Amino acid sequence: MEITKTLGEFIIEKQAEYPDATGELSSIFASIRLAAKVVHREINKAGLADITGAAGNENVQGEQQQKLDVIANDKFKAALSARGVVCGLASEEEDTYVHFEDGLCKNGKYVVLMDPLDGSSNIDVNVSVGTIFSVYRRLSPIGEPVTEEDFLQPGRAQVAAGYVIYGSSTMLVYSTGNGVHGFTYDPSLGIFCLSHPDMQFPSDGKIYSVNEGNYVHFHDGVKQYIKYCQVEDKKTNRPYTSRYIGSLVSDFHRNLLKGGIFLYPASTQYPTGKLRLLYECNPMAFLAEQAGGCAIAGVSERILDIKPTELHQRVPFFVGSENMVDKLERFLREFS
Repeated sequence: MEITKTLGEFIIEKQAEYPDATGELSSIFASIRLAAKVVHREINKAGLADITGAAGNENVQGEQQQKLDVIANDKFKAALSARGVVCGLASEEEDTYVHFEDGLCKNGKYVVLMDPLDGSSNIDVNVSVGTIFSVYRRLSPIGEPVTEEDFLQPGRAQVAAGYVIYGSSTMLVYSTGNGVHGFTYDPSLGIFCLSHPDMQFPSDGKIYSVNEGNYVHFHDGVKQYIKYCQVEDKKTNRPYTSRYIGSLVSDFHRNLLKGGIFLYPASTQYPTGKLRLLYECNPMAFLAEQAGGCAIAGVSERILDIKPTELHQRVPFFVGSENMVDKLERFLREFS
């Protein structure tokens, strides 16, 4: 791969555009970049080292943890606590939030929320997985221990969000509220290079991503929209193509590049939805809106406007190209 601008160079360049910037956010990205490299290395050992399969534990949601879930969580936690700018972490793999007390961490201005390894069950079959993260300014006084309220902020308050996708290549995609940019990892040099500047969702697409095996459990509005996607209509370029990987990062990334919509609705099995608002939906919604897309939980309910009430809160999640999400919302309204 031809070297263009590296992630570090790009962040420094953007930081220069903000005279009041103090460099702490750049340090957070340096930590995430380092941990992503380590996880990339571990994932590429799958099948050779004893890192596949279940760890034998359940997380707070009662889900079986995979060995790489635990590894990724530990690596990101260690990297973020080492630089002293993050005062706390909330993770899908932790029962409650983690307070970093050592050294300068107590004076850190930011908290980080993350899903360390989204789609981890795919590791055993060599399918793409990812890491999702978001950054908020703390609400509690600097120097004091973090509180739960520091993490229960609406998505609109995010300072930055992004994901790392570990696939045919490893990419880091992020936004600080001024567009979405993607960087591809060159393992021979150990650097992330700018490969996808100013990423934008196409306003329309031909891909819908949903686990159709759960169709019978969906509510009528979602069922009718899926039928709409499947019916032939040359005026609207239907039928659409169904693509579902089972890793939110992977499905989102494909739809961001090609145009499409991802659906994980509420159902009779999961009446309030299954995906986590803080660790999955908020960061992806932030990226989607920065890239010209849209993310909703239901009719007239933008993901980023939801005020969280608990750390592991679940919500319905629909995200993707703006016109496709608008069309879905009309179906949800009509068949509510």
